[in-house]
Amino acid sequence: MAASSRARVLDLYRAMLRESKQFSAYNYRTYAIRKIRDAFRENKNMKDPVEIQALVNKAKRDLEMIRRQVMASLKIGAFKLRNIEGPLMTSKHGHSSYCTLFFHTG
Repeated sequence: MAASSRARVLDLYRAMLRESKQFSAYNYRTYAIRKIRDAFRENKNMKDPVEIQALVNKAKRDLEMIRRQVMASLKIGAFKLRNIEGPLMTSKHGHSSYCTLFFHTG
C-alpha cells in the first residue's frame, strides 16, 4: 500500500473510532468500536489497489452512517432521558447513599 493510501486509511480508521465514541449508549458504542477494529484488522494485509479503494469507499459511507446515527441518538436521548435522584441504599448506620438514575421514558 502506498504511503498516501496508508495515511488516508489510518485517518479514516481514526475518524470512525472517534465518531463511534460519541454514542451515548454503552452497548452501541462498544459494538461499533469492536466492529470497526475487527474490520480494519481483517483487511490490513490487503494488497490489491482496486479492493482497497472499494473498502475505503465503503468505510466512508459507514462513517457518514455513524455520524447520522450518533446525531440521531443524541437528539432522541436528550428528549427521552429523565433525571431521577433518590436514595440508592441505606447502610446499617442509617446513612443513605444517593445516586442519579437516567432512564428512557415511554
